[in-house]
Amino acid sequence: MMTTAPAAAPPIPTPYRFTADEYDALIRYGLLRPDARLELIEGAIIEMSPIGADHATCVRALIRLLSAFSQEGAILDVQNPIRLSEQAQPQPDVILLQPQPDLYKGRHPRPAEVLLLVEVADSTLAFDRGTKIPLYARAGIREVWLVDLPNQTIEIYTQPTPQGYEQVTAVRRGQTFQSATLAGAAVAANAILL
Repeated sequence: MMTTAPAAAPPIPTPYRFTADEYDALIRYGLLRPDARLELIEGAIIEMSPIGADHATCVRALIRLLSAFSQEGAILDVQNPIRLSEQAQPQPDVILLQPQPDLYKGRHPRPAEVLLLVEVADSTLAFDRGTKIPLYARAGIREVWLVDLPNQTIEIYTQPTPQGYEQVTAVRRGQTFQSATLAGAAVAANAILL
């Protein structure tokens, strides 16, 4: 009796990974809907979750809090792209950027130009913590805040390394924290967690 060898499994297709330049070209040439809420994460085009009322309120609170620093020269940016690498162009909720007279005309800010980055998370908490925060660390973003709305907590990430952030501090309502970026200013969690 003759036995046949099992058939080899077909190769698993490799997903195509977009570069940030290709992604920008898709937008520029209208191949992606202009109203689509998308970001490029590790070469994949990811659809962002809709912004709920609590998320929007928190972003407004952050704008109010951080606008004082934009008056001192930093640029306060909201839900706009930053170019982290050739395959990553996320759209954080709030960013403080180094001042530029041309306001970054014709390009997206790079990691070295980001003073502070804030992500507000409700339904996206696991993705933000497990994917985006390590991405920001690898890019060398100096200070990141993750506002965890369901748990009413703010996580402060500093000292980035390729393996992640070395320093992580969590604060809750009623507590304050120091921000290295904001010249050591004490920040009240209640000003963010409304």
